[in-house]
Amino acid sequence: MKIFMKRLVLSLLWVALFQGCMVQSVEYDHTASIECLRDPMKPLYKGGIIQNGEFNSGLMGWSTYRNIRAAVSSSPSGNKFAVVHGAGGSLSSSGNVMPSHSVYQRVQMQSDTHYSLSAWLQVSAGTAHVKAIVRAPNGERVIAGAVAAQSGCWSMLKGGMTAYSAGHGEIFFESDAPVDIWVDSVSLQPFTFDEWDANNRRSADKARRSTVKLVARGADGKPVANANVSIQLLRSGFPFGNTMTKEILDLPEYEKWFTSRFTVATFENEMKWYSTEWAQNQENYAIPDNMLKLAQKAGIKVRGHNVFWDDQSSQMQWVRPMNLDQLKAAMQKRLKSVVTRYAGKVIHWDVVNENLHFNFFETKLGPSASAQIYQQVGQIDHTAILFMNEFNVLEQPGDPNAVPSKYVDKMTQIRSYPGNGGLKLGVGLESHFSTPNLPYMKGALDTLAKLKLPMWMTEVDVVKGANQVKFLEQVLREGYSHPNVDGMVMWAAWHAKGCYVMCLTDNSFKNLPVGDLVDKLIAEWKTHKKAATADENGAVELSLPHGEYNFTVTHPSLNSAAVHTMTVDAASSGSEYTISV
Repeated sequence: MKIFMKRLVLSLLWVALFQGCMVQSVEYDHTASIECLRDPMKPLYKGGIIQNGEFNSGLMGWSTYRNIRAAVSSSPSGNKFAVVHGAGGSLSSSGNVMPSHSVYQRVQMQSDTHYSLSAWLQVSAGTAHVKAIVRAPNGERVIAGAVAAQSGCWSMLKGGMTAYSAGHGEIFFESDAPVDIWVDSVSLQPFTFDEWDANNRRSADKARRSTVKLVARGADGKPVANANVSIQLLRSGFPFGNTMTKEILDLPEYEKWFTSRFTVATFENEMKWYSTEWAQNQENYAIPDNMLKLAQKAGIKVRGHNVFWDDQSSQMQWVRPMNLDQLKAAMQKRLKSVVTRYAGKVIHWDVVNENLHFNFFETKLGPSASAQIYQQVGQIDHTAILFMNEFNVLEQPGDPNAVPSKYVDKMTQIRSYPGNGGLKLGVGLESHFSTPNLPYMKGALDTLAKLKLPMWMTEVDVVKGANQVKFLEQVLREGYSHPNVDGMVMWAAWHAKGCYVMCLTDNSFKNLPVGDLVDKLIAEWKTHKKAATADENGAVELSLPHGEYNFTVTHPSLNSAAVHTMTVDAASSGSEYTISV
């Protein structure tokens, strides 16, 4: 019996240890690069489940398609990598040009598992759009990321995908350009759903909370032992907002619902050019002016959306046929009018909206149109951050216009334009999702973080469907837990006749399931201890979400309570603060 019990205890211990390892076995690696390097970095996670990801053992573990010739080559520094020859531009049996392919590897994949993918790529000539493809066990062909790869240096691709069934998968890289694709430092790291969520929780705690030590001291400087401390969060430190519409001006229920939840607002359309000057020379800012006053009264910060929109279809009828001089004059009037009016009153400007997908102003004014507009906005408003706001950067790895490397290139063009060195720029990621690819989203955020600029998810929504609530929660948790995301705004503006794609409330301002989720997350992200008792040294240690607090200290020996207001942020971690009573 004793032997049986000993074995049972040992078995239970092994199960507990195994389960613990399953949830905390691998720490997610946020490493990324936006530089084109002479030699690539080492593979993340030592390659994960990829065999011979650095090609130090030749082509062991790797194969080629269509009898493509492949080999391992070495750089002058001795770095080894896989090369293919003549893989681009071949014709299919039907006469169509087939994509260029790299070497590929077959891997064993698990069900309900996220896979973080990274690789370093180079092409034989020029620059080419290269995609990472994972053929999942169920046969689905998944684009797991893409990069604008160059010849002569190595570019990092970071992304990933999710497998929902177990079995064999394949990973390879392809391009529609007639180039040879060179590959090195390949990594594919699995995370169970539990491991992924555990990583996000740890990251959120690290990025959004700080542990502070408060010490209550009397007038004589001595600690007040066993003092009672109550903790009140006045304002959350993480900016979380929603889109606001003009209907809020006439509906007190809408105003109450909005202002009780959000700390940031974006006006859906009311500040756009076509809203303030639909007819030429007939400007009207009454509606956005009143919306701004309402937001200011509630302590809600406003994003300026937008100065211009690069989409041809968003231009008024009187703008489209203008010649160059007329367009320049109209643009100067618009820019000075809206930016001067709201300078110092908005925290951000979306300056030339969606200028990766559209190019109305570039086709009229030349390729540096966006850079020039950013410069002019910055000359008027010295306080607001000037954002490059774009869709599909996080949402769709298959969109060739919006891959992170192209976003980086456009931002670099704006930053490097003469006179733009001192501009306060920001990364704006719209985040209009259908089915989110979470590993790709995280990898794209990692890559864009290397711009070292403020980064916001600016128009978050998820299309209607059975999984809308589930997917929105995944997206918001990814954003909140990422250490480089500085704020989030949802694109869930209320309209009596229906929302764009996502409504949080019904027309009586009673929460729908999506609204309940948002309230749940807001409450969770504010969770903190409401009261504590100091030790014999008058000290109390608290783990608190970032924000502005009132700390109230009481003690039988005190004639009145002492109230101390303080901001807790990342810089507060590990600090000691004295509350004089």
